[in-house]
Amino acid sequence: MEDNIFDKVQEVDLKERMEKFYIEYAMSVIASRALPDVRDGLKPVQRRILYSMIELNNGPDKPHRKCARIVGDTMGKYHPHGDSSIYGALVNMAQDWSTRYPLVDGHGNFGSVDGDGAAAMRYTEARLSKISMELTADINKDTVDFTPNFDETEKEPTVLPSRFPNLLVNGTSGIAVGMATNIPPHNLREVIDAVVKIIDDQIADKETTTMEEILQIIKGPDFPTGATILGTRGIEEAYRTGRGKIRVRAVTDIETMPNGKSRIIVTELPYMVNKARLIEKIAELVRDKKIDGITELSDQSSREGMRVCIELRRDANANVILNQLYKHTQLQDTFGVIMLALVNNEPKVMNLLDMLNYYLQHQEEVVTRRTKYELNKAEERAHILKGLLIALDHIDEVIQIIRSSANVQDAKAELMKRFDLSDAQSQAIVDMRLRALTGLEREKLENEYDELMKRIGELKAILADRKVLLGVIKEEILVIKDKYGDDRRTKIGFDEFDISMEDLIPKENVVITMTKLGYIKRMSEDTFKSQHRGGKGIKGMQTIDSDYVEELFMTHTHHYIMFFTTTGRVYRLKGYEIPEAGRTARGTAIINLLQLQPEEKITAVIPIDEYRDGEYLFMATRKGLVKKTPLKEYANVRKTGLAAITLRDDDELIEVKYTDNQKDIILATKYGQCIRFHETDVRPTGRTSMGVRGMNLTDHDEIIGMQLSSQGTHLLTVSEKGMGKRTAMEEFSPQNRGGKGVKCYKITEKTGNVVGIKAVDEDDEIMIINTEGIVIRMKCSSISILGRITSGVKLINLQENDKVASIAKVRKGDEEEEEESESSEKTDDTDN
Repeated sequence: MEDNIFDKVQEVDLKERMEKFYIEYAMSVIASRALPDVRDGLKPVQRRILYSMIELNNGPDKPHRKCARIVGDTMGKYHPHGDSSIYGALVNMAQDWSTRYPLVDGHGNFGSVDGDGAAAMRYTEARLSKISMELTADINKDTVDFTPNFDETEKEPTVLPSRFPNLLVNGTSGIAVGMATNIPPHNLREVIDAVVKIIDDQIADKETTTMEEILQIIKGPDFPTGATILGTRGIEEAYRTGRGKIRVRAVTDIETMPNGKSRIIVTELPYMVNKARLIEKIAELVRDKKIDGITELSDQSSREGMRVCIELRRDANANVILNQLYKHTQLQDTFGVIMLALVNNEPKVMNLLDMLNYYLQHQEEVVTRRTKYELNKAEERAHILKGLLIALDHIDEVIQIIRSSANVQDAKAELMKRFDLSDAQSQAIVDMRLRALTGLEREKLENEYDELMKRIGELKAILADRKVLLGVIKEEILVIKDKYGDDRRTKIGFDEFDISMEDLIPKENVVITMTKLGYIKRMSEDTFKSQHRGGKGIKGMQTIDSDYVEELFMTHTHHYIMFFTTTGRVYRLKGYEIPEAGRTARGTAIINLLQLQPEEKITAVIPIDEYRDGEYLFMATRKGLVKKTPLKEYANVRKTGLAAITLRDDDELIEVKYTDNQKDIILATKYGQCIRFHETDVRPTGRTSMGVRGMNLTDHDEIIGMQLSSQGTHLLTVSEKGMGKRTAMEEFSPQNRGGKGVKCYKITEKTGNVVGIKAVDEDDEIMIINTEGIVIRMKCSSISILGRITSGVKLINLQENDKVASIAKVRKGDEEEEEESESSEKTDDTDN
């Protein structure tokens, strides 16, 4: 007995056997489970579900059927695997956030975008959607091959006729063995237009349709959840090579609430992003202090659409937080495109044009086979009609033959012999009813025969000429486009790494204001209309207690703005990167825009258009030190800042200018002293140097401003109590640097100390802002020209305890300013 057992044991090479089995498994997964066919874009399980529903007569014009019945039929007849895999595929085809054009019309709970699963299949119902009828159209007309099912009791289609390019339209994803596919969904209209373009080119005998022409038509993926694709580089790479990464970003809107706070509203999410998990992730980031500034998070989505509300702290910069959310959450996601599908049952990575061409080949085969089938049926019917018409022409003789025959077989044989008919024709004659003898019936038969002969001619023409065949495909596919096509949901946006965002930013002059506590904002230049001297001004900014505007200057959206700080570092932003705000808004805390170190404060701000050779940055500190450094040394400012000057512990930077080494420098102090010297007196030093003595100061005196002599013909001096004057530039004689200078302003109790100086021309305008945020804009020509040792005239009316905080010069040559100058002549004191 034991000998018999050992006789049956076979020695095998385990390595060889494992390799063989694994290859068989891998091929099964690749060809029969995970990958779609390039022709109909369906995986086997999807194809089997749709075919089962056709067999069940479960179309869009019939009532919904229980999903359990559909799953049971599919499993029993065609798909001998788990019911959960079949139901999962059915549910996916019914979800309008998963499938761009759902192939199944679901009834009941089919899950949600929050990741909730569908209800059990015994509760849900389904039927085919209208568009899926186009996938299975003409399947009974021998358009596709059928193959025996797993137990050879049924036949199933190897592919569906697919009258629209489902692979691209609905996309697919699947993980096989050693390979994966991830094809994004597309817009039906665009894809059909691309197919029509290829057909038109082939009808016109054009050699080949180029990828450039197709890219003009198919703009990019069109996800069911909408969202925005950043840039076109990833799209082009995917379409040209079959692989690429597409960056998708949620659609968001920043709203200002009635209480002044901002909130971010998310209305569309990237494809396949779980909303509930996204909200959890944001909450986690806030809890772990990775994102600071979010106060409340709520999901306000309803049947009307998606709405996730992220409320922010009052001082938080919404754009900065939004960028952090893009970085750390799936509000911005990457869709990795792998355009892999089965071609002749073999996996192949294709570009966009290949996929469209393979689809068109499939349609040619489908329409050819359908035409042959219809031609065959038409010829068979015409053959019968021809026999009936012969019989009607000789009806008396036919009746005589049938009456005299012993049985049907004899009658048929006699008719075939007498009238030279076929068996099918003679059978039709003996089956003919008496009503066919009426004139009306005879006319109907003749008309039917004529129409059939015409139809046969058309069908033969289609089979004889490929161009006619292509014309039929085009005509039918355009009907589908008109019937089911819709607008794009996904917008193609711009990617800052793909195309310069600056091209989209309008080029305009702006006013930048920054407060002592570090709130900054950008406003349009015409926010402040020109007023007469001595007016009260308009409200410029809502400040908080102990805060006032410290910096106010005109610049351009595309210029760099360099921020110099108390610690001697420099930071940089573009004008448009500073958030725009209304005239009375406080603005955004500068710490949200610049990575300032603790206790570091902005002391000087300077706009720069570009970095050129032969130009310098000239700096002045409060304690009278000056320094000149080539501008090029500041060309590469990191996000974390750059060392700009070395300062003593009790000193700080107050002003920076850029010069060409040919200017005279003017420094003024708060006690009314002023010095003018040529900048060649100061030799250029490196970025981290400390500088040299620019002006010798008396005790407690400090520098309040620095100007270049070339900036204007007069020096405007403004005191803290709103007095001011213009003095001719010639009154300030150049001397060597390091001196005590000359008197430039007569300080009295009525004037207070000097707060600012500006070199101005006759047609310049200036802005004066006080510690309460009141701004007045006036023409310099309205300010008196007085000598060096005078106090000037009243420029702005101040309330008790108010002081002038700063002054700024309005730049010349701006069109908006010229318009304002004209309007200012009409402005009277009632506007003030």
